[in-house]
Amino acid sequence: MGVIDRSMRRTAEAAATAGAVLTVDLVALAANYRTLAALAGTAACAAVVKADAYGLGAERIAPVLAAAGCRRFFVAQVGEGVALRDILGPGPAIAVLNGAPPGGEAACHTHALTPVLNEAGQLRAWQALARRVGRALPAILQIDSGMARFGFPVGEATALLDDPAGFEGLALHLVMSHLACADEPAHPANAGQRAAFAAIRRRLPQVPASLSASSGIFLGEEFHFDMVRPGAALYGINPRPGCPNPMRPVVRLRARVVQMRDAAAGTAVGYGHAAELRRDSRLATVAIGYADGFPRSTVGGEAWCEGHRLPQVGRVSMDSLVLDATDLPPGTLAPGDLVDIIGPDRPVDAVAASADTIGYEILTGLGHRFHRTYSAA
Repeated sequence: MGVIDRSMRRTAEAAATAGAVLTVDLVALAANYRTLAALAGTAACAAVVKADAYGLGAERIAPVLAAAGCRRFFVAQVGEGVALRDILGPGPAIAVLNGAPPGGEAACHTHALTPVLNEAGQLRAWQALARRVGRALPAILQIDSGMARFGFPVGEATALLDDPAGFEGLALHLVMSHLACADEPAHPANAGQRAAFAAIRRRLPQVPASLSASSGIFLGEEFHFDMVRPGAALYGINPRPGCPNPMRPVVRLRARVVQMRDAAAGTAVGYGHAAELRRDSRLATVAIGYADGFPRSTVGGEAWCEGHRLPQVGRVSMDSLVLDATDLPPGTLAPGDLVDIIGPDRPVDAVAASADTIGYEILTGLGHRFHRTYSAA
C-alpha cells in the first residue's frame, strides 16, 4: 500500500472513529472577508488570525484570506507571527499585537514581523535594534484611547510626539487603538475613544490609522480611518449582538452518539444528580465535553438532529454530554450517528450564550480531539 493510500485510510478511519467532527467552511470565510472589506470602503481590510485563527487553524485559514485579497495580518504573539510567516511567505505584512517581549526583538526582525509598540520599554528596545542594524525599522504605535489594556496613554503619547527624537530609528507604518465597547453602538465610550484617537492621529497625519476591529466596522465610516482589523466576524461570530448576523456561518460541529438508553421518570442524570427526568425518556449520550471546549458552565444547552431540538440533560462531563432524544421519531438516532452542536439551527453565539460567555471563547477553546475537515466548495 502506498503512502497516499495509507494516508487516505487513516483519514477515513479518523473520521469514522472521532468523537466529534468539526467542519470549517472556507468559502464562507472568504465571503465574510469580502463583505467586511466592502463595508470598510476606502479603508484597507486586514485580518486578525491570532490564537491559531481563533482556534480554526491558521495554516488553512490564512492562505484563504490571502487569496481573498488580504495583505495585512495581525497575530498576538511573536511565535504566532513566526509560524504565520512560514505559512504565508515573504509577501504579506504581519504585525504582532502584543509587541516583542524583552529579548524577542531579533526574532521579529529576522522573520519580518512588525511589532506593535505598546509602551516605552518596547519602543526603546526596537530603537536599539534599529541602531544596531543601521536602518529604520517598521513599527506600529498603539494608543490607549480609553481601554486601559494596551498602548501609550494619551498623555504619554503626547509627550512622545513632542520629543524630536521620540521616533528616531522607526518607520511608523500605522498608528492604532482598540475600541472597548464597539459591540454596543450607543455606548458613549465609542465616541470618546474615537475623539481621543483622532486627536493623536492629527499629530501624525502622514501615518495610516486604524481604530476598528469587527464590531467597529459597523459603527460607520468615521470609525474606519485607513484600516480595519476584523477578527471574530471573519469566522462567523455576530459583530452586532442583538441584530441579525450579517456574516455567514463558518463552523459546524457535530458530536457522535455513543449510547442510547431508555430512562424512567424520576431518574437522576449526571454528576451531582443535577437533573431529574420528569417523564419517561429516551436519552442520547454524545462524545463531547468540556475537554473539547464545550463549557461545563453550559445551562440549557442543546443539540439538533434533522430539525429536532435535543435539550441538554444534567451537567456537561469531561468527555460527554447527555441529550433528551425522546421527541425524535423512532429510529432517527443510533450510536455512531452525529448531531449538531454548532450548526444551522444552533449558531456559535447561541452556544456561547448558554454558557454565559462569548463566541470568541467557544471558538478559541475548541479541542484537538475533533476530526477536522475544511470545505472549499
